[in-house]
This record gives sequence, C-alpha cells and structure tokens, in this order.
Amino acid sequence: MLDPLSDVIALLRPSTIFSKGISGAGAWAVRYSDFGHPSFCTVLEGSCRLAVDGQEAVTLEAGDFILLPATPGFTMSGFVPAEPALLDPHATAGMAGEVRHGRAEGPPEVRMIGGYFAFASPEAGLLVSQLPAMIHLRGAERLTALVAMLREETGAERPGRDLLLTRLVEILLVEALRAVGGEATPPGLLRGLADPRLAAAIRRMHAEPARAWTTAELAKAAALSRSAFFERFARTVGVPPMEYLLGWRMNLAKDLLRRGAGRIEEIALTVGYGSASAFSTAFARQVGMPPKRFAAMA
Repeated sequence: MLDPLSDVIALLRPSTIFSKGISGAGAWAVRYSDFGHPSFCTVLEGSCRLAVDGQEAVTLEAGDFILLPATPGFTMSGFVPAEPALLDPHATAGMAGEVRHGRAEGPPEVRMIGGYFAFASPEAGLLVSQLPAMIHLRGAERLTALVAMLREETGAERPGRDLLLTRLVEILLVEALRAVGGEATPPGLLRGLADPRLAAAIRRMHAEPARAWTTAELAKAAALSRSAFFERFARTVGVPPMEYLLGWRMNLAKDLLRRGAGRIEEIALTVGYGSASAFSTAFARQVGMPPKRFAAMA
C-alpha cells in the first residue's frame, strides 16, 4: 500500500470491465436509465451533448473525459433535435463492438470510447459517497490513452488480459481522482488529501493503522494545534480524526475477514487491537455483528 488513495482503490478491487466504441451523426439522442456501476467515456473526435440526471448539461469535446462513479440516468445526443431512444444499460452492458447512433452513412460527427466496471468489494460506497456525481475533465490526454488501451484489451483474448484490464482501471481511477478535490468535492478522503496538512496525518493513519494514534500526535503530524486540527479534519473529511481511523480499521478488518486472511486474533492485532475480545466488541458495535459471523456470511 503506497498511499491512502491507493489503499482505498486496492480495497475496492475494480473488475468486470467492458468497453465499446460509440459514434454519432445527424439527428440522434439516447436515454440510458440508472445503472449504478461506475462508467467512463472519452471523446476521440468531434463533440456531443451530455445531460446527467441532477447535473447541468455539458458539451463534450475531443480530449474530454467523463467518469460517473455511480452512473445515474443520462441522455447523450448530437446537436440536431431528436427524440431519445430509450436504452437499458443492464441489457446492453456486455455488448462489444462499435455502436453508431443517428445517420449511418458518411463520417461520424463524434467518436468516443465508453465503458464501465464494477467493484468486487461490497464497500464501494466508501469511495462513491465521497465523489461528485460527475467528474468532467478537459484535455485529459493520459486518460484518453488509458481508455484506448482498455478498449484494445477488452476486444482481445491475449494472455494476462484480465490482470492488465484490472490494473488499467486502477490507474484510470487514480488519474481521474487526482484531478478532483477542493470545495467541489463532498467531504471525505479526497478533500482531506487535497489539504497538505491533513494529508500528512491521513497518510500516517494509513501507513500504521495498528498504532495507538492520539489526536495530539496526528495534529503534530499536520503541524496544527489539537483544536485546529480536530475542527479542520471534521469539516473537510466529514468525521473526526479518531472516527475516520476507526472506520478505516474496520474496512481493513472486513476485507481480511472476507478473504479469510488470518485468525481473529491476528486480524485484531493487524488493525490495532490488543486482544480478540476488544476487537470483537469494537467490530460488533461498528458493523452490527461479531467478526466470526461476518466472516461466515461473507
């Protein structure tokens, strides 16, 4: 684990990746219903309109990148008025190949690569709840290159394909999430990492989750007074420092329990508890059931 963002993405384990080419010309519009899984799109050439539910409509241009962390309903169209064709993303999710909208003849007015992936971990809400509903980046050359590689690998059956696709999506997520932060982002990890002082404390927690951290020690790492650190952390990350640390420890513990990565006593030590009983009490209070039952149900 290299840093907090890498920690979270590795814990979520993105997988089940699909992508396809999309183009359009003339009068066209498509309306996708709510999907729920993360989806992405990069514009290779031309332009079109995108209207995501709950967001202002935007014009997408060549070099633009879009990430919808939970993919609500949306409408994509050209600039000539057209009645949207209704599409169910669950029914079309596994379809490969190129999709053409509008006029079939002649060159396209827009060319894109779109796709989606899923998180293998049930803790997907850990990241999604801390992100804007739509991430729209301009001039995202590195992301465009990554999406092109995803598209190439999705359509191939080469050795190591699944591993490479997983790594490419992890890199794509890191690149996209690096670009967001500040006041436009909901309180959470990304906003905390965008604050250099809070980031120093968050990195310490992630580097040594088993350490018996105190608010005073973390405030020192952030070069802030204890009261200033507590207030700034709670406002920016959305929870007080010790509550964030507890949440991260429990997410680590749930992942270890799901994977059967050690006995209860070993997992307790890994996440900062001196005994299995103390860990079991904290886990049950936080998760709603003892760790043994959680592991049996996972």
